[in-house]
Amino acid sequence: MATLQEITERMRTAVGTDSGLGKSLKYNLKGDGFIHIDGGTVTNEDAPADLTMTIALNDLVALGEGKLDPMTAVMTGKLQLSDMAVAMGLQSKMQTLFAKMA
Repeated sequence: MATLQEITERMRTAVGTDSGLGKSLKYNLKGDGFIHIDGGTVTNEDAPADLTMTIALNDLVALGEGKLDPMTAVMTGKLQLSDMAVAMGLQSKMQTLFAKMA
């Protein structure tokens, strides 16, 4: 299984100089840490964000690999969103970001 540091580095590479999200995003990895994306900055800080996605690290990996459908993850409680409207607006941009991580 990928570590927090490995996932963070893959996200840094995918984000490059600008995530293209237009909003800040935080993954709360349920006790395994945080990944915070704001513009071109990717950190492991627990900083405020426009959207916080709470998900287990292994589920985040499955989501990124396309093995876990985002809507299924929400419906089964594997993924909690702080703001559904922001999440829906960022969905295609997040898919693009995940594709760059592959």
